Amino acid sequence: MIVLNYLLAGLIWIISIMPFFVLYGISDFLFFFFYYIIRYRKKVVFENLRNSFPDKPEKEINKIARKFYHNLCDLIVEIIKEKTVSSEKILKRIRYKNLEIVERMYKEGRSVLAVCGHIGNWEWVGVTGIFFMKNKFFAVVKPLTSKFWNEYMSKLRVRFAGEGLIPFKQTLRVLLKNKEYTTLTLLAGDQTPTKSEIEYWTTFLNQDTPLFVGIEKIAKSLDMAVLFFNIQREKRGHYVVEISILTEAPKNTSENEITEMHVRALEKVISEHPENWLWSHRRWKHKRIFEQGMQN
Repeated sequence: MIVLNYLLAGLIWIISIMPFFVLYGISDFLFFFFYYIIRYRKKVVFENLRNSFPDKPEKEINKIARKFYHNLCDLIVEIIKEKTVSSEKILKRIRYKNLEIVERMYKEGRSVLAVCGHIGNWEWVGVTGIFFMKNKFFAVVKPLTSKFWNEYMSKLRVRFAGEGLIPFKQTLRVLLKNKEYTTLTLLAGDQTPTKSEIEYWTTFLNQDTPLFVGIEKIAKSLDMAVLFFNIQREKRGHYVVEISILTEAPKNTSENEITEMHVRALEKVISEHPENWLWSHRRWKHKRIFEQGMQN
């Protein structure tokens, strides 16, 4: 397995030096391979789509699924490209809207939590945000289960972000150490907790959904403004990040209010552009057990 991993890593490097138009040709081949040959997680994808959009006809579900697989394959080759591409080339493919919101926060000395989802190419935004943000930038990452590929992806991300990467479980600790600085921290709000980590349940995309509440806890503890980063695909290989404010006064919000804010923001953009979300993720693998006094 180790030898196979190194051989695959070598192949990835060879692919990464190819121009984008060749990469998207490879993506088209991957779509055919994933969708028709190995049928990669098709059962999960279609189950997630049908449960999330029970009113959509099967024809539309199939259309969304096909677009999702095309986008997934583009995402794969775009992440591969990170191995050798320059930050300047990636930055030419990402456009920010409402960046003045962040700039105003910086002028006011406010640190920011920027919440996104697994939409568009979140990896490109995460590894290049440091070049867009004038103050300290952090991207929170969740370790992969494979030690080899976790180290591979860490090295890939560090190539751009340097010390700006925070392991998921160390987020609060790192931000506390940097509380004297004005920072922007990007993290995904749609991670799936393990059973022992479930802190809150809500209805998300028509389904009972367990959530972390870490974003809310951090925002209130450090009085950080909370923004939402809507990452959408403008055209192949090009993305727009639309920034909006969820709250500038986290300590004035009620319990679970911030959590509901970012979940509803994510739900809205997924409903508008469903093909851009990561439907192959087993987001609803845990089932809610109703007990007296249980939250929501």
